[in-house]
Amino acid sequence: MATVAEWVQGARVRTLPNSVAPVLVGAGAAAALGGFSWWKSLLALVVALSLQVGVNYANDYSDGIRGTDDNRVGPLRLVGSGVATPSSVKLAAFACFGIGALAGLVLVIASAEWWLLAVGVLCVAGAWFYTGGSKPYGYSGFGEVAVFLFFGLVAVLGTQYIQAGTVSWVGLACAVSMGSFSAAVLVANNLRDVPTDRVAGKTTLAVRLGEERTRVLFATLVTIPFVVTIALATQTPWALAGLAAAVLVVPALKVVLGKATGPALIPVLKQTGLAMLAWAVITALAVGLS
Repeated sequence: MATVAEWVQGARVRTLPNSVAPVLVGAGAAAALGGFSWWKSLLALVVALSLQVGVNYANDYSDGIRGTDDNRVGPLRLVGSGVATPSSVKLAAFACFGIGALAGLVLVIASAEWWLLAVGVLCVAGAWFYTGGSKPYGYSGFGEVAVFLFFGLVAVLGTQYIQAGTVSWVGLACAVSMGSFSAAVLVANNLRDVPTDRVAGKTTLAVRLGEERTRVLFATLVTIPFVVTIALATQTPWALAGLAAAVLVVPALKVVLGKATGPALIPVLKQTGLAMLAWAVITALAVGLS
């Protein structure tokens, strides 16, 4: 049986900034419209974290039973390493989805925006079919698009909408930034796994593009948030403080553009995630207090 520490590792804690950051900037964008609600923000965070951990366990399960994780160079995978049974990991995934669905239902009831139920169903389906089902879209190169959509547009604008009752260009700009950062994390992950994914038949976007163009894509994605920062300065000059997050991006860029491979790319995921979180905290405060 897997230990608690192994279950925590299997939850891929380093990816959690992908969930926290969008909620932060979404709340900041709502505050800019005078609609901030601490308890709605907290529930939105529960939804985001639950879905994030759920999709991590779901990927562990689906990749594990397919044999994709048999020869990994990254962190521990529960099913692939044999420390946990596929059924237990699958159960953990759906338990997380259930927690997220319950928190989301409370938000829908509180806002009386019943159409958001369809968005919730789409999010859970997107989480499962990323690597689950007979034709997972993550195996066909659409993972980055889904991450941009769910961890960018849906997470940020959803958080803003349930609080302010509307969305703004500031919210959309922040959503694009979060989507870009989150996609960059996945790009770095898939760049690391190109050799093993090719063998396993997992045709990620990195496999399709090849390593050189994938490195350029990563650089482009992590640059976009800082272009957005300059645009947000028209809303409040304090938004320029978000440029400080570049300090965390530069080391990741050096590694990726320096043609690192395999385990040498693992720190890039953490660095990019921390840069995203730093940008989100600074920008949320800047636009929220403007």
